[in-house]
Amino acid sequence: MEVAEIRKAIRKKYYSVDSKSGPLFLLAVLFEEVGELAEAVRKGEKKMVMEELVDVMFMVLSIANLFDVDIEERLVEKYLKGDPSQRWDLPDL
Repeated sequence: MEVAEIRKAIRKKYYSVDSKSGPLFLLAVLFEEVGELAEAVRKGEKKMVMEELVDVMFMVLSIANLFDVDIEERLVEKYLKGDPSQRWDLPDL
């Protein structure tokens, strides 16, 4: 299943609840999930990292649905066709 299909399925199943919750609530939940992901990464718990990544992705897709934005096309354009890594402040490796 492609990301666009997943986003549409999430919209069909959860949009009514998400629209009642509102963008700030969804953003707060996203922040909470990112915090849980950070903790899982810090502990090096692969299974928990997977679970938290799924939760983060779900929240990102829910927010995309709430604002009716096609993030898949922009993701491909920005990170696969383009390469913003040249602007990242990375240590010399």
